[in-house]
Amino acid sequence: MVLLLGLVGCAGASSEPSAASNPSWQEAKARTQAMELEIANLFPQNKVAKVDQGATGLLFNCSDSSVNWKGATTVTLNAGTEPEPLVREVEAKYQDSRFDIETRTAPAGHYEVGLVSPDTAEIYLIAAGWDPYTIRIASGSECFPWPEGEYMGGDF
Repeated sequence: MVLLLGLVGCAGASSEPSAASNPSWQEAKARTQAMELEIANLFPQNKVAKVDQGATGLLFNCSDSSVNWKGATTVTLNAGTEPEPLVREVEAKYQDSRFDIETRTAPAGHYEVGLVSPDTAEIYLIAAGWDPYTIRIASGSECFPWPEGEYMGGDF
């Protein structure tokens, strides 16, 4: 899913930061993590055992002069709670939102929902996690400028 997120993260969207939005990497990360938690909070609390948001993420190129931040949150469900119906509920809740919705059945057989901004590279992929009874929310922020020659390796 991380590879898919890396490939899809900038597809179909402008890879240049918009004139109205020029966030720092910290601002882009904060907004993206807030959206991860917004999605996680949609799941019925009586079906959620815990929510683990990654503290750091990675930067990926959008263009020669811009990057986006990618991270993830894992929602652990109560034992016996199947992820797919909850993933489909997220899809329904974001109909007619600021996102285009893309869905697919992954090669592993689970259902995935992508919330994709039509205006930026912002994306959220929601699907069954790697462990049983989990949902993974993989994210990518909008693109933002990155100084030429500035190192973008490591955790952000």
